[in-house]
Amino acid sequence: MLKQPTIEKLLAMRLHGMAESLKTQEQDPATRELSFLERLSLLVDQQWNWRENQALGRRLKNAKLRTNACVEDIDYRGARGLDKSVIRALVQQSAWVGQHENVFVLGPTGVGKSFVACALAQKACRDGYSAFYTRAQALFRDLAMARVDGSLRSLLARLSRIDVLVIDDWAMAPLSEPERRDFWEICEDRYQVRSTILTSQLPVSRWHEQIGDPTLADGILDRLVHNAHRIEMREIRCVRIGGSRT
Repeated sequence: MLKQPTIEKLLAMRLHGMAESLKTQEQDPATRELSFLERLSLLVDQQWNWRENQALGRRLKNAKLRTNACVEDIDYRGARGLDKSVIRALVQQSAWVGQHENVFVLGPTGVGKSFVACALAQKACRDGYSAFYTRAQALFRDLAMARVDGSLRSLLARLSRIDVLVIDDWAMAPLSEPERRDFWEICEDRYQVRSTILTSQLPVSRWHEQIGDPTLADGILDRLVHNAHRIEMREIRCVRIGGSRT
């Protein structure tokens, strides 16, 4: 008799998890054997899980990850140089994010760098951190547009608050003067307070020349490299069988 008004009040208070749990309890005769505190505990647990799932959904939506990747789906069987122990260490409660460390995913095109980067970011979202994915070219385009319309400070402030910033295809081309200065600002704002994932086809030793200005390059790399984990992936080479490649 009182069930429907109670459910309506729970929904009005945005206690959707408790409302769903109450419906489930009413349909399950076994719950009638439970004490009041036991049933209340089930209601609270369901509400807690509902809120956590809603928050995770918002984090994943805001992250705009390129692929629906997760660390459980990373394939270690191919000869790509992926060290399972390194990935396993990184995904343990995403401790590297809490310690404000960076990750570089390096290797030639087509080996799955973006998938690994997005998988690590997705795991960070699952562990309660915010994330955002962007390609380097898109990032610099957005920064240039923000400079023109006067919103550069606001954009840099938003980027500085993201726990895990994923920048795909980093250092593909030499940086212009505005690009390297904007990237310096990003690195400076995030240094020792946030984490960054960079994917690149170029080894770290080539980044200095791609940044261009020696002083800014030194400053940028100093803030990125010294506390970074490196995941170096190899091209999957064909094996010759009977004189042919497979």
